[in-house]
Amino acid sequence: MALALLTTSAFADDLRVATWNISNYTGSDRTSAIQNAVYGSFQGRSFSPDVIFAQEIQSNSAANQFVNVLNSASGSPGDWSVTFGSLTGTSGTNASDSAMFFRTSKVQSVATVKVGAAAGTSGPPRDTWRFDFTINGSVSGEIFSAYNVHMKSGTTVDDQNRRQQEGQLIANNWSTLGGNRLGMVVGDLNVQDSSQAMYQTLTAPGFFADPIGTPGDWNNNSAFRFVHTQDPSGNGGMDDRHDQLLMSAGLHDGVGAEYKGVFGTAYSTTTWDDANHSYRSWGNDGTSFDNSLTVSGNTMVGSSIAQSLIDTAGTAGGHLPVFADITYSTVPEPATLAIVGLGAAALIRRRRQS
Repeated sequence: MALALLTTSAFADDLRVATWNISNYTGSDRTSAIQNAVYGSFQGRSFSPDVIFAQEIQSNSAANQFVNVLNSASGSPGDWSVTFGSLTGTSGTNASDSAMFFRTSKVQSVATVKVGAAAGTSGPPRDTWRFDFTINGSVSGEIFSAYNVHMKSGTTVDDQNRRQQEGQLIANNWSTLGGNRLGMVVGDLNVQDSSQAMYQTLTAPGFFADPIGTPGDWNNNSAFRFVHTQDPSGNGGMDDRHDQLLMSAGLHDGVGAEYKGVFGTAYSTTTWDDANHSYRSWGNDGTSFDNSLTVSGNTMVGSSIAQSLIDTAGTAGGHLPVFADITYSTVPEPATLAIVGLGAAALIRRRRQS
């Protein structure tokens, strides 16, 4: 005879959140390259995200096709879904907007909110959307509010002013949210340096911050070669940090879900494999400055994945995906049985009888 004791224990898990400007995705091309870029493995490393905030999705049907591509990939858990606002913009034939792709086993309560509308040639070129969600099984149960952006490109004063309008829309909206909220700004910021008004607005106290603490003049500057995201296809070379994930203070306050890393510590300038951070520009091993992404000898992802990332970027203005991990505590597992030996059980019975 044995005695069963009830025990419980808590666990921790990670949510990998990514942003990816998928470069004029119509849903009918690059399938094998996307699948290998997402689920290919090199030296035990794989992109394998749980959430992808994508830009340049050209239609609702393209978004649904991207779900099919993810679900049918070798190594995929097959539980991908998508939500999006109206996939429209004001950029002519290149009009595009954002979508949130997510694994249903990891994320729930997904909702979309339009924060600001496209405004012709004088304001934001595309709608700005906020995606709200929660993490399945998270003890703290925070609501994540992620602003998925594809901001005005260009370097003129007008371009910067229009980006500032987009940044101010986000800041104003974030200021209205209360409660158990964690915020992120994710996407293609199209910003050349951290001194521009839009970036200063978003990173002002009380709003968002760069988890890898790497401000500066990113454009065509080799000092930032490990965090550049554009352009892996070689059209101008890898020399811009357009794609970023910014996070609110709640993701580094020591309570609930947290950025997995030493928040705000400057990213390494000597290696891509920075142990202080889970944040990565996927595929960029730092050897591609002002050139196309290194394929042969790529120390982060190897040659096969590197070539797939180039192929997904297309031939003009392509981007690498950027990801970071969010760590969180999960609900304690159901009670489990611990078997006590016969001798111990007999001893307990004798004590009860005495």
